[in-house]
Amino acid sequence: MSASRGEQSGPFRVGDRVQLTGPKGRLHTVTLQPGALFHSHKGPIAHDDLIGQPDGSVVANQVGVEYLALRPLLSDFVMSMPRGAAIVYPKDAAQILAQADIFPGATVVEAGVGSGALSLWLLRAIGPQGRLHSFERREEFADVARGNVATFHGADPENWSITLGDLAEVLPETAGEASVDRVVLDMLAPWECIDAVSNALKPGGVLLCYIATATQLSRVAEAIRATGEYTEPQSSETMVRGWHVQGLAVRPDHRMIAHTGFLITARRLAPGTVLPELKRRPGKTAYSDDDVEAWTPGALGERQVSAKSLRKRVRAADAAAERSRSTADDLEPDPTGEAG
Repeated sequence: MSASRGEQSGPFRVGDRVQLTGPKGRLHTVTLQPGALFHSHKGPIAHDDLIGQPDGSVVANQVGVEYLALRPLLSDFVMSMPRGAAIVYPKDAAQILAQADIFPGATVVEAGVGSGALSLWLLRAIGPQGRLHSFERREEFADVARGNVATFHGADPENWSITLGDLAEVLPETAGEASVDRVVLDMLAPWECIDAVSNALKPGGVLLCYIATATQLSRVAEAIRATGEYTEPQSSETMVRGWHVQGLAVRPDHRMIAHTGFLITARRLAPGTVLPELKRRPGKTAYSDDDVEAWTPGALGERQVSAKSLRKRVRAADAAAERSRSTADDLEPDPTGEAG
């Protein structure tokens, strides 16, 4: 697998993505090509003026307007890439990596793949020795994810695969019993896949579900408990509030990234293990048939993306991936050692 574009450093080179920040903080991302120009209403910037400059430079366009030039971080890339489905925000991706304890060399199962944002974070965490198996029910989403991942890496990662289909049906065909270290589920009804996941997870392995609503959180927690094969599930959400800090003017920002989703985690027990009974105060833990009906996917709702919009996003992701792959091929060293 070729080196990730996101891991490159040093002077800007042909094929690098560069993020330009204008005088009012507006961001633009360009892929450097000899002789090319970046155009905006404030005037053009020659790519040749950026090539060879160190990361973190300030360059002026042809009418003297200055721009800060930096290689985009992974968090920058995922927030601006084409989307087939809603992405996992960086604040949640960081918590997923921590709470699921994603480690270099791990074998990880992810479903669904969405637009590939979480796949990029997982691939970075597991490293080239790890293995990521992603599953997606919708082919259009899988195509967008493939394009986004290839764009970021400059190639298709050799340690990553996407399988189309329902996880509960296709996981047993992909992963053997007790062969997976971590499972991350980002789907509408993760409780439908618990049995298949339980068979694939190693004892001590981590199951993490990323879910949007409190009703989903409740149902998946009860489904995990009902198996008797996991530790007591732990639930949380992450909210991030920025602060304005300038001299003595120190105050919280007026806006914040608040609720985006819940995380619930549990660890796979060894076969035959029975957890000691937890001492709890009596609570309203029972639920009725009406409650179960409120938990169904139809009642929970699912945001739909139009077919036309999806086709447009697939084309955008494919075009970006092809440009990135072509540039990576052009930059590959000559195996003969001879100059071109």
